[in-house]
Amino acid sequence: MKRVTQIVLLLFFGFLSAQENGTQSVYFEFDKFNLNQDQISTITGLLNASNTPRFDAIQLYGYCDDRGSEDYNDKLSNKRVATVQKILLANGIALNKIFICEGRGRVIIAKDSVKNLQKTRGRNRRVDLIFIKNTSYTSFPENPKVGDLIILDKIEFEMGSSVLSLKAKKELDKNIVSLQKYKSLRFEIKGHVCCTSSKYLDAIDKETDERNLSINRAKNVFSYLRSKGINPYRMTFKGYGNRFPLGKGDSFDRRVEFLITKI
Repeated sequence: MKRVTQIVLLLFFGFLSAQENGTQSVYFEFDKFNLNQDQISTITGLLNASNTPRFDAIQLYGYCDDRGSEDYNDKLSNKRVATVQKILLANGIALNKIFICEGRGRVIIAKDSVKNLQKTRGRNRRVDLIFIKNTSYTSFPENPKVGDLIILDKIEFEMGSSVLSLKAKKELDKNIVSLQKYKSLRFEIKGHVCCTSSKYLDAIDKETDERNLSINRAKNVFSYLRSKGINPYRMTFKGYGNRFPLGKGDSFDRRVEFLITKI
């Protein structure tokens, strides 16, 4: 009975965490990357609960305690993230909703100053699940937050092209001002296409004659921002093909977006 009570309390406080902070953590045994059943129940209980808030995306970050080599713990933390990702996929979470899976290796602590070393190490062997509720904008908001989506609807591409027009570059220049203001902000550049048969995930780029048009659109924005002094380590890029039409017409779907992943 005591064990059941512990599990219920764990889930309850997990729900509060997800509602207030958008974050839930699950914990691993020493040197393991598989979860025990109690921790699996934490994830599935959260996903199935009626009072769990709606979310648009999930970020996964994995950690290890301070023992072992840096290289070993980097690999172990990535394996822990992969375990959680598999559980999410098995419970009906779409792959495109899990947009960051990152192992961050070991958490360094000052062992001499930690009161309960064993408990602290146990809390560091974890994966954090961050539940993101996207808010859409057409330009950078005054107070950006993780999950904000900036739809650059004024940056349009010609049919089948990934080349940035002069107009598109001028629009990007306006956004560079915001990127320079929020210097710690990190984001994903999302490329999209229109007018492609449903049997294909992406369209053909007439510049390369390869079916990677949405990727190239995102990559060209990445390259342009980098040429203007934006640190490449702040940016990632990814092509989403024809999966997310806006329903406003073909020209609006030939677009790129910024998704804020870290402040």
